[in-house]
Amino acid sequence: MGGETLAFVEAFPRFLLWTGAAGIMLVIASTIYVLLTPWKELALVKQGNSSAGLALAGAIAGLAIPIASCLASSVTLMDLAIWGIVSLLIQLIVYRLVDVILTDIPKRIEQEEAGAAIVLIAAKLSSALILAAGLWDPALQRF
Repeated sequence: MGGETLAFVEAFPRFLLWTGAAGIMLVIASTIYVLLTPWKELALVKQGNSSAGLALAGAIAGLAIPIASCLASSVTLMDLAIWGIVSLLIQLIVYRLVDVILTDIPKRIEQEEAGAAIVLIAAKLSSALILAAGLWDPALQRF
């Protein structure tokens, strides 16, 4: 076998493990998010509410961004788990704050106001990007 094939054979299980761990963190965080929101997004999506679908999609993408940052900059699987959990907890708190600050958003999403869902998505993705930048490469020891 060539060097590339051997490298692939050696690295592929690690890739699956790390990516799987990040995926599990995303599923857990998304589940917690759905349970914490004051409106029932999944039920609304099943009823055909596109604003709820937009809001949920934005939340899941917003949770994935910090996880991706941790995955890209972690040096060990434990590092990924620790920083991933910290980032997800912070992101869930930020999401709750955004939900509280943007009053009447749950009612407006239930009434299918796309504008409200878009503002919510922007707030959640913006906070996710800022958090992800803060998490980028902890080995830099900026603090």
